[in-house]
Amino acid sequence: MLNIFTLANGRLVQEEIESLADLERFRPIWVDLESPTLEEKRWIKQHYELSIPEDAMDDDIEESARFYEEDNGELHIRSDFLIDDDEDPRSVRVAFILNEHNQNLRSCGVLFSIHDEDVPVFRLLRMRARRAPGLIDEAKDVLLKLFDADAEYSADTLERIYDDLEKASQMVLSGDVTDDVAKEVLGAIARQEDLNGRIRRNVMDTRRAVSFMMRSKMLNAEQFEESRQILRDIESLDSHTAFLFDKINFLMDATVGFININQNKIIKIFSVASVALLPPTLIASVYGMNFKFMPELEWEFGYGYVVALMIASALGPMLYFRKRGWLK
Repeated sequence: MLNIFTLANGRLVQEEIESLADLERFRPIWVDLESPTLEEKRWIKQHYELSIPEDAMDDDIEESARFYEEDNGELHIRSDFLIDDDEDPRSVRVAFILNEHNQNLRSCGVLFSIHDEDVPVFRLLRMRARRAPGLIDEAKDVLLKLFDADAEYSADTLERIYDDLEKASQMVLSGDVTDDVAKEVLGAIARQEDLNGRIRRNVMDTRRAVSFMMRSKMLNAEQFEESRQILRDIESLDSHTAFLFDKINFLMDATVGFININQNKIIKIFSVASVALLPPTLIASVYGMNFKFMPELEWEFGYGYVVALMIASALGPMLYFRKRGWLK
C-alpha cells in the first residue's frame, strides 16, 4: 500500500495514488509504504530516484546499519514501533529514508517510511495532523512527531500494564489463592512481563534514533529542543518500566509462595495421616507374627479387641493434631 501525504492549510492530507502518473500531481512531505509491492517500489524508484534497500525491514541487521548517512546525503534510520495487541504484542521494524541536502532529486525534503504492517503510532499521528493545523511543517517534523507519539503510546501501554497488575495483585493478596487462580495469575504476569520488556526495548531504540538525529545536526533549534523533550519523556518511562519489573517480580514471588503453601498443605495432610496410622500398623504387625504362644490368639473377643485398639490408636493422634491446629 502506497500512502502519500501533503500539507494543505497546515494540515496533513492523505492523497490517493493508483498509478505512477498520480505521483506527478503531488508534492508530498511524507510517503508511507506499507507492505509495498514490487510495482510500488518501481514507481518510487522511477519518480523519486530512490532505491529501497532489500534488507530495509530485516530484524537481524548489524547495529551500525540501523542509523547511517549515504554519500548522496540520504539519512537512513531503522527503528522499532510497538503494537500492543492482547493476543500477540510485538514490535514492527520501520525503515525511514530522508534526503535533506540533494536538491537535484525529487526525494529532497520527503520522508519515506517502509514497514510490513500498519502501526498504531502512524494512525495516531495522521489523526492528530489532520485535526491540528501547524503541527507539522516539514518532513523532519513528521519523523519527530512519530517518535514523540511512540513514547506516548508506550506510556499509555505502561498504564494498562499497571492496571492489569493491580487486578492480579488483588487476586493474589486476597489470601484465597487456589491452584487455578495461581495458574491464571502467573499467565497474566508472564504476559505483562513480556510486554513491559518490549516497551523497554522499544523506548531504548527510540532514544537511539532521536539521539542520532540530534548528532546529525539536521534539526533546527525548535526541533532540537523537541528532541530533548522526547528524550526526557523516555527517561521517565525507563524508571517506570523498572518499577513495573519490581512489581512483577513481587507478584511472581507471592504467587509462587502461595503455590508452595498449597503444596505444603497437601504434604502436611499426608504426613499427619502417615503418623496417625503408625500405631495401628504396629498393632497389626504384632498380631501378624507367627509365634506359637500368643495369649490373645485364644481370646473369644480378641479380634474385636484388636480392631478397637487400632481405631483408638489412630484417633488419638488425630485428635492431638487437630487440637494443635495441624489439620487446617
